[in-house]
Amino acid sequence: MNLAENKLLIAALGGVNEIGKNMYMVQYGNDIVVIDCGSKFPDESLPGIDLIVPDISYLLENRDKVRALIVTHGHEDHIGGIPYFLKQLNVPVYGAKLTIGLIEIKLREHGLLRGAKLHIITADSQVDAGKIQATFFTTVHSIPDCLGIRFATPEGNVVHTGDFKFDMSPVKGPFPDLHRMAEIGMQGVKVLISESTNAERPGFTPSERMVGEHIFDAFAAARQQVFISTFASNVNRVQQIIDAALETGRKLVLLGRSMINVVTMAKELGYLSFPDDLVIGPEETERFPSDKIAVLCTGSQGEPMAALSRLASSRHPHVEILPGDTVIIAAGAIPGNERNLAQMIDNLYVLGARVIYGKGTASGMHVSGHGSQEELKLMLTLMKPEYLIPVHGEFRMLYQHRQLAESVGVMPEHVFIIQNGDTVEIKQGNVALGPKIHSGNSLVDGLGIGDVGNIVLRDRRLLSSDGMLIIVTTLSKTEGHMMAPPEVISRGFVYVKDSEELMKDILEIVNSAMNDLMETKTTQWNLIKQTLKDQVGQFIYKQTKRRPMILPIIIEI
Repeated sequence: MNLAENKLLIAALGGVNEIGKNMYMVQYGNDIVVIDCGSKFPDESLPGIDLIVPDISYLLENRDKVRALIVTHGHEDHIGGIPYFLKQLNVPVYGAKLTIGLIEIKLREHGLLRGAKLHIITADSQVDAGKIQATFFTTVHSIPDCLGIRFATPEGNVVHTGDFKFDMSPVKGPFPDLHRMAEIGMQGVKVLISESTNAERPGFTPSERMVGEHIFDAFAAARQQVFISTFASNVNRVQQIIDAALETGRKLVLLGRSMINVVTMAKELGYLSFPDDLVIGPEETERFPSDKIAVLCTGSQGEPMAALSRLASSRHPHVEILPGDTVIIAAGAIPGNERNLAQMIDNLYVLGARVIYGKGTASGMHVSGHGSQEELKLMLTLMKPEYLIPVHGEFRMLYQHRQLAESVGVMPEHVFIIQNGDTVEIKQGNVALGPKIHSGNSLVDGLGIGDVGNIVLRDRRLLSSDGMLIIVTTLSKTEGHMMAPPEVISRGFVYVKDSEELMKDILEIVNSAMNDLMETKTTQWNLIKQTLKDQVGQFIYKQTKRRPMILPIIIEI
C-alpha cells in the first residue's frame, strides 16, 4: 500500500517509548528514506532471545520505494539491526567513515559485505532520493562521526537530529556545527525529529574530557593491574584510555572480539592513534610487572559471555583479576541490564578487586553522550521548528521534551508524541496524525530472525517456570493396545527420588486414561495426547499448583 501519495509521511518503526532499536522513516509519494536500523537487548520476558530488531514489514511491502538507509552514527542501537535489514532489503546504505567502518565489521561477520552497497558521506554531502533530498550537519555524541540530517521535501524541510549533545571541547573534533544548525533554522524547519534521552535531566551534560582526567588519575593511583571496560564503539573514550596507559607506562591488553575489531579498524581509519608496541597479547602479561599492565575489555553491561564477566568469574584462560587490582567500569547501565551488571560487580568484589563504577560524579568514569534539558532547548532554538516529534526515549522522556519545547515557544498542539507505527502526515502544509503502519519487534535467536513468536516464547516461559513432564506410551500398530507400561519422565518439574508418591499417582492416572481410551479402540493420536494432557494437568495443578509443560509421546510398534 502507498500511504504517502502526494503527501509527506513521517513514522517511527522503533526507538519510541523504548531505549534502543531506533528506526525512522520519511516518505514522500513513491520515495522512502529510512533513518538508522538499531537493535536492543532482550529482557527476562524473552528467554533465549539474543537480540531485538525492528519489524520492517511496511518497508518490505513497499520495497520498490525504499531508496536509501541513512545512518546517523555507529552505536548498536542505530546499526545493530542492519545485517538483518540488508538480508531482506539490500538498499544503498549511507554513513560517515567510522559509521561505515563499524557496519562493515558487522556485515563481514554475517557474510554480507561483498553484496552490500555502502557509501561514505560527510557533513558536506548530498543524497538524492527521488523527491527527497538529504543534506547533513555535524553533531557531537559519545562516538565520532555523528551527523544530523535535513530532508528537503515538497512539503518543507524535515530535520532529524540524530543523537547529540553540545560538547564544546570534544576529545577529538569536530565541534558541533552551530552555524550550520542556525542556518537550517533560518531557512525554515517544518518538522524537527529530535532525541529525548536526557529530557528529564536539568542543565548541560558534562564534556567527555572530564572522563579522561578521572581515568588518568585512577591509572596513576593503581598499584597493580588495571582493568577497564567500556563500549568498544566509544572511540573517544578508548583514545583517552590509550593515552592514560601511555602516560603511566602501562602495556595495553585488548580483550573481547568487538574491542579488538573496533580498535583495529579505528586505528586504520585514523580515529585512534598509538604506537604498535603499546598493545600486547593476553598471554604476554606474565613478562611485565603487574603495575605495568592495563586491560581494556568488553562487558561493561555485565553480559555473561563478555570478557569482563569471564574475568569476574575467573573463567579467562590467560588473564586473572587478583586481590588489589583496580577494575573500572566506564559506561552507564543500559535499562534492562542492571541485574547482570550488579551481579558482575559483586563477583569482582569477591575477588578482592577495587571497583570504580557509577555515572557522573559518582565515579567520574562516565558521562552521557546525550544532551540534557538546556541542550535540547538550544537545538529547538537553533532549528525554530514549526512542529516537533520527540523520539529516542521512553514516554516520560518524550513528555518532558514536549514541555521543554513549549517553554521555548513551540505551540503545545504542534508537538506529536507518537508510538512505534504511528505516522505524522503533511499535505498541502497541514500536519496531522496519519494512518498507523505495521511495526513491532523481530526477535533474533541464533541464526534465525522472526521465527520465534508468541507461542514459542510462551512455551519457553512455561518450561523455565514449571518444567516439563514427558509421558511415553507404546502402542501396537495393528491391535491398538499398549505393548508396555507407560513411562513418566520429569525434567525441571520435580526431583523424582524426592517425589516418588506423586510420580506413582501420575502414572496411575496415565494408566487409567490409556485403558479407557483403549476400550474405545480410538486411533486418533491427537485425542489420546489431549486426554493425557488434560487429566494429568488437572491432577498436577490440584496437588502442586504448578503447570508444567506436558508432552505425551506415542510410539507405534
